[in-house]
Order: sequence, then structure tokens, then C-alpha cells
Amino acid sequence: MGTPEARDVEQVINTARYPLSDPGSAGWRAVVARTRRELRESGCSVLPDFVPPASRGALREECAAIAPRAHFEVETVNAYNIAVDAPLPAGHPGRISFARGNAFVARDLIPAGHIVQRIYSSRPFQRFVADCFGLERVHELADPLSGLCLNVVDPGMEHPWHFDTNEFTVSMLTQRAEDGGTFEYCPNIRTAEAENFEDVRAVLDGGGGRLVRRLDLRPGDLQLFKGRYSLHRVSPVRGATPRHTAIFAYSERPGVIGSVARTKQLFGRVLPEHLAAESRAVRVDALLD
Repeated sequence: MGTPEARDVEQVINTARYPLSDPGSAGWRAVVARTRRELRESGCSVLPDFVPPASRGALREECAAIAPRAHFEVETVNAYNIAVDAPLPAGHPGRISFARGNAFVARDLIPAGHIVQRIYSSRPFQRFVADCFGLERVHELADPLSGLCLNVVDPGMEHPWHFDTNEFTVSMLTQRAEDGGTFEYCPNIRTAEAENFEDVRAVLDGGGGRLVRRLDLRPGDLQLFKGRYSLHRVSPVRGATPRHTAIFAYSERPGVIGSVARTKQLFGRVLPEHLAAESRAVRVDALLD
């Protein structure tokens, strides 16, 4: 593919291994088939070295430079991102709370020329992501804050157990923690029809180890994940180096904007777009969060 957009993304992506410029080719089909199989079996697929070594230093430096712009606030939360004093029955996993100490840099604070912005808005990349998830198309979020963001977990902090509000997530580690900061997840621990509170509680209580998988992610690895039904967390970060992850948020539907409450929680602010969209919000399932 010879378009300027394709040539731009080729400069920062390992196209020898992931041929985004040649959709439908044998190499493309092989990567997509493997990714779909892993997503079907465990809800997670990792594409190693998606950003090649030549671009990895710039990726890390750009994200480290904007990390101080993150909204940081330690909050007491539960796995469902609902009020911790919600009237839940005894033994309900939503009654188990954690200190959430991760922070987010909103999209409007990430310069347009940064590698993560170029990847996120790339049509070849979006087409590839859609194919991996078996979708006709994915859309950038219309949300000016959460469409793309940088997740920052400082030493001593963690992103505790939770479920995502969207069905799929695309992310990339840009800086590895010195120690800790491991991505842990429980594949398909719930479904759209069944919360499976018993197993969720076992994991939250620390006794559900048989349900937990762990990933050793490296900078430049692309992770595709179905986090709506898979409980997951980033374990506490130790040492002197923060953990940085770019989150590329897409939707099957155009025009998606985050809720006022969730946006305020993550970024410490809302914009007129969030207030206008609140009255039009539609749930896609009846799950607790």
C-alpha cells in the first residue's frame, strides 16, 4: 500500500512481521488466524515486537515525557467500578475494595506526532485490529479524552482487579517496570448472561490462583484483549521505574463517548461532549458495572 498514511505507519511498526500494508496477504492471514484463535481460547493475544527496536526508544521517550501530565488520584474502588458503599448482599465480590493508584494521560494531552497517536489514527492499523477481532470495522472513539490514553502506574501503585466497560481493548507497553507491574487476567470468568460471583470473589480474596494467567509483556508488544468478561489487573509496581502503557480504544459503533462519571474518575475532568452524550447512553448488556 503506497498511501502516505501507510508509509507513515510502516516507519514505526514491524511490517516485516506484521504486514499492515498488505491486507489479505499470506503473512496477514497467518497473523490474524493466530490472533483470532488465541482470543477465542483465552480472550487475549500478544503480538511481540509490534514496534521494532529502531522505534522503541522513541516510543518510550515520547510517552515518558508526557507521563507527568497524567491525572493522578488514589481512589477506593471495587472490581465493578461501582460505588464501594453500594447496597450489596453479604459475600458479594463488589464489597471487596482496593486502592486504585494508576493514572491516565488523556488524548488531548498527547501530541499529534507521537508514535502512539500515529498508530491509533492509522487506517491500516484499524483495519488490522478489526480483522483480528473478526469485525467488519472499528471506529476511533469520538471521546476527545479516552479514545487514546497513556496509563501510568508509579512505583508502589497498582491497577487493581477490574472488568472493562468495553468488550475489547488494544494496548501497548511502552515502558516496563523495574519489578512487578505484571498483567494478570482470568479468561472469560463471566459472560453476558452470568456474573459468576463465586469465582470472582475467590480471585479477589487471593484464593483463585488456578483461574489466573500472567503475561510477561515487553515494550513494543501489542496486546489484544477482551476485558469485558475477563477479570484483570496490573500487579503492584516495585523499584524505581514507572510502568507506562498506551491504550488504543476503538468501538464497533461510531460516535462513542464515555460516561460523565467514568470520565471524571479517570481524567479528573469532563468536556461538553461528555455532558451532551450522557442522555443518549445505551447499555449493551445487564452486567453489574
